[in-house]
Amino acid sequence: MKQIKYFPIALLAVVTLTTGCKDSFLEVESPTQDFINTYFTNDEHVQEALVAAYDPLEWPDWGGQYTPVNIMSDIMADQIWVGGADKTDNQFWHFMMNYEAIPTNCMSWLWSVAYSGVKRSNDVLTYIGWAGENIPQESAVSYEAQARVLRVFYYNWLWKFWGNIPYYEVNLESPYLTEQIQADQVYNNIIADLEGAIALNALPMKASSENYGRVTKAMAYMLYAEIVMYQKDQSRYPKALQYMEEIINSGNYALVDDYTGIFKESGEWSVESIWEINYKDDGAYRSWSSPLNAGGTVLPRLISPNGWADGTDGHDNGWGFAPVRQETYDMFAAGDTRRDATCWNAAAVGSYKPRYQDTGLFLEKYVAHTGDNKDQIADGDLNWNNNLRIYRFSETLLNAAELLLSTNGDAAKAADYLNRVHHRAGLTDNLTATIDNILQERAYEFVGEGKRYWDLVRTGKAASVLVPDSYGYRTNSWTENKKYLPIPQNEIDAAQGTLIQNNY
Repeated sequence: MKQIKYFPIALLAVVTLTTGCKDSFLEVESPTQDFINTYFTNDEHVQEALVAAYDPLEWPDWGGQYTPVNIMSDIMADQIWVGGADKTDNQFWHFMMNYEAIPTNCMSWLWSVAYSGVKRSNDVLTYIGWAGENIPQESAVSYEAQARVLRVFYYNWLWKFWGNIPYYEVNLESPYLTEQIQADQVYNNIIADLEGAIALNALPMKASSENYGRVTKAMAYMLYAEIVMYQKDQSRYPKALQYMEEIINSGNYALVDDYTGIFKESGEWSVESIWEINYKDDGAYRSWSSPLNAGGTVLPRLISPNGWADGTDGHDNGWGFAPVRQETYDMFAAGDTRRDATCWNAAAVGSYKPRYQDTGLFLEKYVAHTGDNKDQIADGDLNWNNNLRIYRFSETLLNAAELLLSTNGDAAKAADYLNRVHHRAGLTDNLTATIDNILQERAYEFVGEGKRYWDLVRTGKAASVLVPDSYGYRTNSWTENKKYLPIPQNEIDAAQGTLIQNNY
């Protein structure tokens, strides 16, 4: 049984110091006599802790490293490049793209963010117990369900990127040692936790507008399907299918008519949106000196063309990361409305400073649109108001189609679900429901949304698709031992020899 020493960041705690010394200046007392185990004993304060458990969702894009999860996933696939100034700019991105990540120069910030989320989710569950009858039973069950779903969501990041990780459901005490478990056991733990959270039956199918951003039953169902399908756990496919069809039949969600509007500010929390991570510019005070403050995201600045004249074609300047591959633009049929909604041809409408791997194409879904950070009050780079779309109803339909085929279900119904998505894009031909057709439709539908790489891995296509390119950018092929990233070296060092490094 391997154990590691793990120190989670951003601890939410009130610290009280005592001393045995006689010097009175060393005797520190709380001015309010409010200690952590007495503070978190009522409904209001447990709600504060629950809000704090949501906070790390916003942190991956910047906090010492740029690690927006959608881009970190997609640079390992075949639809976008890394870009930037050169191969040394965000070098660990380039290493990930070429399947040569190393422990001393790798994605370490997301590891810290995810464990902060785990820690804060565990806190909520502890505080619910402390509060006891001071919280109405209905509220307590809702808080528990939210915290457990959030915990699974954070562990899902860790499981998919690193596989063999430290896992715990009660926060660690000194000397902060816990077991490192294998990826399959991580799966067993998180799916059981998620099933337990769903069984509480405490989450609404859809959030009210004042609660947009909180987890819902539909979000938990989508997370369940994602995890089960990635693990290829066929024993749970019927349950995942049941959940997808509950969402479909609920009447709460539908495809919007116009794909091009989904990623605009006006498209946030549309009838198609099942779950988004909220970012705002209104009064946003996130700054370079305080990157964990509430506010917006840096993603649009990262992925927009460098040297662009702000306002030209309704877009603003950026740093030239994550250019869209020409092959991605070319894969769309001419009448597919997703093409221009996904691929902004900046080279055709303005001038900028081409950077490494430039194609002239940028990810329209998340680029910097003029005015989308106008109401921030700190650093404009960090406070774009683009919500990160995590789950959309189109994915529910495509999940259901795939699960139907995988369980020998109704092929006609699977084709209907597939063609709803296909026809929404302005295409009139009818597709046959096959796994390959569904996977290809996902490739069109979710460019830049962090889905493609995981689809290729889970369907066994990664080794044949993720191979060296003709440009000399990707020189290595994906192999099974590249499924998991190397664990950051600082975590290995802190473990004092008890944490086993992944193959890399």
